[in-house]
Formats: sequence, structure tokens, C-alpha cells
Amino acid sequence: MKYPNFLKENDIIGITAPSAGVGKHIDDFNKSIANLKDKRYRIKETKSVRNDNEVSTTAVERIKELNELLVDKDVKTIISAAGGDFLYEIMPYIDYKLIKNNPKWIMGASDPTNLLYTITTNLDIATIYGHNAGSFDSKKLHKSQEIALSFIKGEIKEQSSYSKYESNRDNRIDNNYAPDTKVNWELLNGDFNITGRIIGGCIDCLRYLPGTKYDKTKEFTEKYKKDGIIWYFDIFSMTAEDFYLTLLQFRESGWFNYIKGVIVGRVLFPNGFTSMTYQKALKKVFESIPLVFNADIGHVPPKMTIINGSIANIKCKDNKGVISQYLK
Repeated sequence: MKYPNFLKENDIIGITAPSAGVGKHIDDFNKSIANLKDKRYRIKETKSVRNDNEVSTTAVERIKELNELLVDKDVKTIISAAGGDFLYEIMPYIDYKLIKNNPKWIMGASDPTNLLYTITTNLDIATIYGHNAGSFDSKKLHKSQEIALSFIKGEIKEQSSYSKYESNRDNRIDNNYAPDTKVNWELLNGDFNITGRIIGGCIDCLRYLPGTKYDKTKEFTEKYKKDGIIWYFDIFSMTAEDFYLTLLQFRESGWFNYIKGVIVGRVLFPNGFTSMTYQKALKKVFESIPLVFNADIGHVPPKMTIINGSIANIKCKDNKGVISQYLK
């Protein structure tokens, strides 16, 4: 696994918008950029970042802007501006050879999943999941936000589950997280103290990869079979039924070879139409595999930062958890 060079003080962070532009949230985005600058980083934005649209620009232009940052030797890390819904449009135009020849940390969350995931599984280049560039808009950064920024400096910290999570974003003041509900990591299958190579992302996005030329998951898991694979999934709004069927599709596509465990975050918009629940879905697909549900991963903050491709040790006991990651 290749780990790009980490950021140093006064380095340049490149920000691009492979999915949505940030125009609808420009004030919050400006606050986030100010916080990044306060951390003594310089910022370089591509031209479509601030567009007010569900896609920042055309798929071809989005890739051109990503490539601009990749070949710019002064840009040391690239962060996606925001999430969105249509990143998949850029998949045919991604220049994996260019990325391989210009390895940099690329970070994002939600819709950028398939860019991050395929870089790691196709090229053995680690990527970072958890936050977009517009995610640091709090007047006082939460510990989880600070940890995300520490990761891009190379300070890979152990992350422990938080005491409370935020059930209602509307309760925020000055964009500060407003945790109000007790965190409860649900242990579903026996003990959970496992070590393996971790990979995953937003399953609402990953569902579109099996059977495509971008899907090198089986090759990835085969290469790292001695480590074993830990999967993490972030659910945005996928129904429990779709979650179950998608997991079955992944299994039949060979994704879960050499699996050691699965950890799933809190669902931002949980819903379903039958008696199926997310917990039932997990237990039906993974009858004897260690499982954790409602972890501090994904859309519902506070959220942990995950390095795709790293070695992770994850422990869960008494509804609390700890994730440690190692660059091996």
C-alpha cells in the first residue's frame, strides 16, 4: 500500500468539486476555508468549486480540474469541496495513470466515495474518508474535525467512540456540532476485536461499481488476503431492503472474500418498507462475521476519519468502540 506525503505547515491544499458545487452553502464554505487557513495552510481552488449547482460543471471539466491539481507540484493534498449525487458521471474520464504518477492524499466524504475507493483498490494508493473541504465550518472545531485535519499532517490518532451524537443539525449554533443523543455501538455477532486492511465508503455510491471496469475489489482483496479485510459502510438514505440486497450483490460479486468484520455507521435518513431492518440485513448476510452497527462513521456527526487501505484494529465492547490505524 502506498501512502502519499503528508502536509506540512504552509503547504497548499487543492480543493476541487468532483460532484456538487458549494454555491448554495457559500457562507459556510468560506468559514471552513478560513479555518483551514488558520491551520496555516494555503488554499488553491479550481474554478468550478463555488458554482451553485448539483454538479459543479460537466463531467469532463470536473476531471480536468482534478487533473490540474494532480500535476501541480505545489499542491500537496486534494480535498473534495462537497458531496452531492452525480460523481459517478466522472468515472469514465478518471485518468488512473495520472493519479498513479502523481500520488497525493485525496480526501472526501459521501459522493466522492467512488473516486477514493477506486484509487485505493485500483492503484494501491491510500485515500482518506470522512470530511469534505466544506466540513470544517464550525466556529469551534469539534474533536472529530480536528482529528481529520491531524490525519492529513500524518498524525494518525487512535479514535474512540464519542459520548453523544447529533440527531438534529438544526440545533447547531455557529455551525458547532450539537450532540444530544447517546452513542451506542451495537455489537451484533459475538466479540469484535479484529485487525485487518480496511476499505469501504458510502454504500449508496458503492452499489454502482460491481460489474464495471472500475471494480478491482476482488483483485484488491486477493492481494491483501493475508491481512484480511475489514469493511466499513456509511449509509446516507438507502432503505434497509436495498441495503440487504446490495450486500448480497457485493457478496455474489466476490467482494467479501477474506472478510474479517463489518462496521456500519449511523444512518442519516433511515427508512424501509418491510420488517427488514439494517441490523437484520447485516446478520442475514454475515451469519458469523463480527458486526458493529451505529458506529461513529459517516453522515451523522461526530464522525471518525478512515484511511482506505490502512491496517485497522477495531474493538467494540459495552456499546463503545476504538479504531486504531497503521500505515503498513
